[in-house]
Amino acid sequence: MKKILSSSLAILAIALVFTACSSTKSTTADGSTSASVSRGKFVGTWTLTNVSYDGLVPNAVQNVFDQAAPAAFIGSTWKLTNSGNGLYTLTNGQSQTIFWSVYNGGSTGTQFQFKKLYEGDKAKNVAEGYRLNISSVSDTGMTLTSPVAVGSGTGYVVYTFTKQ
Repeated sequence: MKKILSSSLAILAIALVFTACSSTKSTTADGSTSASVSRGKFVGTWTLTNVSYDGLVPNAVQNVFDQAAPAAFIGSTWKLTNSGNGLYTLTNGQSQTIFWSVYNGGSTGTQFQFKKLYEGDKAKNVAEGYRLNISSVSDTGMTLTSPVAVGSGTGYVVYTFTKQ
């Protein structure tokens, strides 16, 4: 699944490079443009309150972040510090240390990205990670989307967070 998602992201990135209109704007999943987002908007403790699907049949995606079904992340708590260190905890108690950042620019638009860190890992030495499109972010909530190839199109897993 990870290879499919990585391939889909690569194809999406290439397609966006050829269709980009301007280097000062970025494109979101719904085709609208958005400005750069500062990392400070993400600092704090977030709860993933809902997972929905845009252009996908519910349960079409069985595993996200190489860990569990999307529904297993509902109710998870994400603690993000300004240094880029973070931790998310699922409702079953399973935790994962991460290193996160905001990717502003490029043809893929503004994205939230993170790498899973295991004991002894240094973020600079971890090559694989995850990028989610930033649909919206405010002082009280954020919505991130993950593209999934569907036939000749793209669907999205939509993650809605509330800030604690």
